[in-house]
Amino acid sequence: MSDAIKHECGIALLRLKKPLEFYKDKYGSAFYGIQKMYLLMEKQHNRGQDGAGFASIKLDVKPGERYISRVRSNDAQAIQDVFRQINERINEEMASHQEYADDVAAQKANIPYIGELFLGHVRYGTFGKNSIESVHPFLRQNNWMHRNLIVAGNFNMTNVTELFNSLVELGQHPKEMADTVTIMEKIGHFLDDEVTDLYQECKNNGLSKREASPVIAEKLPVAKILKRASKGWDGGYAMAGLFGHGDAFVFRDPAGIRPAYFYEDDEIVVVASERPVIQTVFNVPFEKVQELQPGNALIIKKNGTVTEEEIIIPTVKKACSFERIYFSRGSDAEIYQERKELGRLVLPAVLEAIEDDTDNTVFSYIPNTAETSFYGMVEAANDFLNHRKNQFILNNRKTLTKEKLEEILAVKIRTEKIAVKDAKLRTFITDDSSRDDLVAHVYDVTYGVIQPKDNLVIIDDSIVRGTTLKKSILKMMDRLHPKNIVVVSSAPQIRYPDCYGIDMAKLEGLIAFRAALELLKEQNLYAIMDEVYAKCKAQESKPDLEILNEVKQIYMPFQPQEISDKIAQMLSTPEIKANVKIIFQTVENLHKACPKNLGDWYFTGEYPTPGGNRVVNRAFMNFYEGKDARAY
Repeated sequence: MSDAIKHECGIALLRLKKPLEFYKDKYGSAFYGIQKMYLLMEKQHNRGQDGAGFASIKLDVKPGERYISRVRSNDAQAIQDVFRQINERINEEMASHQEYADDVAAQKANIPYIGELFLGHVRYGTFGKNSIESVHPFLRQNNWMHRNLIVAGNFNMTNVTELFNSLVELGQHPKEMADTVTIMEKIGHFLDDEVTDLYQECKNNGLSKREASPVIAEKLPVAKILKRASKGWDGGYAMAGLFGHGDAFVFRDPAGIRPAYFYEDDEIVVVASERPVIQTVFNVPFEKVQELQPGNALIIKKNGTVTEEEIIIPTVKKACSFERIYFSRGSDAEIYQERKELGRLVLPAVLEAIEDDTDNTVFSYIPNTAETSFYGMVEAANDFLNHRKNQFILNNRKTLTKEKLEEILAVKIRTEKIAVKDAKLRTFITDDSSRDDLVAHVYDVTYGVIQPKDNLVIIDDSIVRGTTLKKSILKMMDRLHPKNIVVVSSAPQIRYPDCYGIDMAKLEGLIAFRAALELLKEQNLYAIMDEVYAKCKAQESKPDLEILNEVKQIYMPFQPQEISDKIAQMLSTPEIKANVKIIFQTVENLHKACPKNLGDWYFTGEYPTPGGNRVVNRAFMNFYEGKDARAY
């Protein structure tokens, strides 16, 4: 994605099912869990680079021994910083106590971070500050072991205000109005309720407080707590939690918007946001890693039993398609093929734009994350060329000379590495005109492979704001003097804001929206804006279930290609000599390529939760009223 946006987060949960001595004997270290957590988090660094956090719990410790450890960082290299701190502390303790070297029990009792239950998080700050206080995991502390709660997640809620007010109604005084805090406090409230009820039951049965503790750990109804806490939640989420005594859970939203995968054997239970992370770190095959189903929670009890339980009745599955287009790493077997298919399916539109002139066309990609879809597009281009060759040979087989046949067979699809990013270049000058000039040189281009008669086709994952295209990429490509520059987006036009974890909160930031506004003005249809605003205002007081996405009306007068053409016009500055064309994937082809991830609200406006329609209408009203504010 050439337009950088912040997105998503990544979670990693690991439970060791054997005593720590087992891992020392088999793998050479009782720190096996920490080592695996480092890999689980590092393999998901693409999901968050604003912060990272790690928490661990020791099981069955004596009173007075520390059993919860947590470390967080918002350093520029946050994951490395977290594990640097952990390693320094472990090395310090081991150096000071030589007797710990072969004594796993002593290591567990005295060294922080070693334990049986771990939770890690990598974060992009899509909303709120990037201070250390905003970094997950969050910790809710209590002297009762069972009431300690650690939460981390990949989520955004659309109705934070309502959730905050519900806590106030319960008599709480939340420290801030943030979705992570409100979610944790909601779970914590019902956790306290259940612990209190179980203690009273134990007391009625004649058990002392100390005797009651293991009974509470055994009977704590994690699914019931999540069912009570999640009433009224509206958003996309995959959240993980640890309870102080050793229970754990990972809970996914009922539309399956945010991803979660897990694997279990007789040694471990592991959960991560991406399947290949688990495959790589634990060397397990694709089919052994399961997807946590929408609306379900994976519940890991202290005794090691693992169940998947329905918490909320699933709705129509609308897993985020951007996971497949861009966010998740392309090393997943399914995602790799889907990205190739996205490139393959967009080729017919490319051929139309270049008038089938593949002989005088160079295919390339930018940025590197678009490489896989580039392969698919080129494979389809080769199929097209081979079909054309075969047809020509069949039609002229009686007159075809050997020389002509060799000439035809020698024709190839031309592919080149056109752009290489100069990672060392920094736009350090604050003056706007100077900065823009520097931005245009962030990439180095490959000279000598483009001729003035050539079309240059460049595929990108998606086009969000168009800023990088306008200020950098198109100017850079034009320096090669092609006849036409065709920019291809493997994703459809992004027309609507996201409210489930991607940092696309404002309509005016989307180039497709700005293009639609320009068309409304040119065709004397701008009155539609007033109508949409009036309809949005009229729905403000309605319940979420009754709200409609009124912003769709802004796009209705136009065909997708009209908007694409207007985008091309808006992004082409006067100094660009080449003719610029913009091609977007169709929504229909997106669904063909990614049949398991049908979440497309940023393209279609079909939000998977009721709160989404309220958010898009609020985003439009903010724009109309000139408010520089987020819609959620």
